[in-house]
Amino acid sequence: MTEAIVTVEDLSVCYGSATALDRVSLTVKRGEMVALIGPNGAGKSTLVDAMSGVVRPSSGRIEVRGRLAHVPEGRQLFPDLTVDDNLRLGACRAHDRDASWVYDLLPDLAGARRRRADTLSGGQQQMVAFGRALMAQPDVLAIDELSLGLSPLVVRTLVRTVVQLHDARGLSVLLIEQNARVALDICSRGYVLEAGRIVAQGSSAELAASAAIATAYLGGEIEEPTGRWA
Repeated sequence: MTEAIVTVEDLSVCYGSATALDRVSLTVKRGEMVALIGPNGAGKSTLVDAMSGVVRPSSGRIEVRGRLAHVPEGRQLFPDLTVDDNLRLGACRAHDRDASWVYDLLPDLAGARRRRADTLSGGQQQMVAFGRALMAQPDVLAIDELSLGLSPLVVRTLVRTVVQLHDARGLSVLLIEQNARVALDICSRGYVLEAGRIVAQGSSAELAASAAIATAYLGGEIEEPTGRWA
């Protein structure tokens, strides 16, 4: 049985008297792509922030067996630095700072490498945030709202890149998405988070076949994963 690279058990996170996560448990196996879907305010970003050490859990356990990199919601770039400098800041060790392979993956950035991050389009900024996380050479990538505010063309480019990295390198992925249709199409299984609690989990096909989930998140039924992102 494939081991879990990420294990979250009974995780709770509180902000003062407000509970953001209430005894949440999930796993991501090595080489697996897992979706985490849910509405705004469900606690999805809090979960990945806890996994990354940005927020301190109130209780519970998080175990990551390998190097985790985080693509944060809202990109969170250094606006006055160049694309190249932003990418290099993602490297964990000095000798890993050659970003040429990231430009090969995301050729739209190659011509912008000397531009300041705040002069880029939203799609280019998201590519920089994604590439910066890849510079850490992660074993597991936590991506928070990859598609938020982006055009369908940019979403397709980024999603295809994620799928290619997963297929070629066995990269494990936790994909946090409001766009449930995209998330369930490329991930083998998923979790649904509402009001800080996991309310459903299963294979992507099982979740998509649930009438309640399809109505709430998919605007109707969705077919099984199509592979169109390959």
